[in-house]
Amino acid sequence: MLYQERENYILQQLQLQSTVKVSELSRQLHISVDTVRRDLKTMEQSGHIRCVRGGACLPESRVLFSDFTGREIIHSDLKREAARKALSYIKEKDVVALNSGTTNTIVAQEMVAAGLRCTVVTNNCAALNVLMQSPTIRVIAVGGMLDPQERSTYGSLCEQSFGQFYPDLVLLSINALNYKDGFTDFRMNEVGVIQLLAAQGRQVVAVMDSSKLGQCSKRKVLALEQVDFVVMDDHVPPEIREKYQKKGIRIL
Repeated sequence: MLYQERENYILQQLQLQSTVKVSELSRQLHISVDTVRRDLKTMEQSGHIRCVRGGACLPESRVLFSDFTGREIIHSDLKREAARKALSYIKEKDVVALNSGTTNTIVAQEMVAAGLRCTVVTNNCAALNVLMQSPTIRVIAVGGMLDPQERSTYGSLCEQSFGQFYPDLVLLSINALNYKDGFTDFRMNEVGVIQLLAAQGRQVVAVMDSSKLGQCSKRKVLALEQVDFVVMDDHVPPEIREKYQKKGIRIL
């Protein structure tokens, strides 16, 4: 097997799980441990991966841990592509719940641009500023403690308010996904909101850009089976979609 083929295989594995181990790659690729280590070092020098003790992971991107303003401009084209695809699941007069996050802010922009007629319930202050521009979308703002960094509300009051609704559709902006750890996020204040909405919604959809695939953030928020499917941009290879499908999660 040529180096390029080995590199492609390793990157594919990292889109499925957050880390790969040298010993496992050696067995899977039928090559020596030393060859695996050389391959990983070469890939790290190219910026594709980050070597860790005994293996490698995807490089930590600012998209995972930077503040709201920083994440707003990272992969915005991919987020918009995913957001536009998500609109097709919104029916007229639906009650749609949005949690906080830059992707759902872009979803709100696309909803307004499309002239949708529905009701949106959200704790996402940035999305609220956008949605208020629409004459056809009824907006319900969920209160609570204010997180100025994430431009959202959170806490017991926020969750109690969300708990009064059983949305037709929940669109979740989540930080990372791999099929070993499920859905993970670094926004500790948002964990309770995400879990409540996943339990309350009639249909639960994660809207994520493909850079978040194979990543693992700070805390597990949902198992794969708690989300009906994931809407992403079209930069996910068919073989990766198929492998996630076998693990019980559809990526559309």
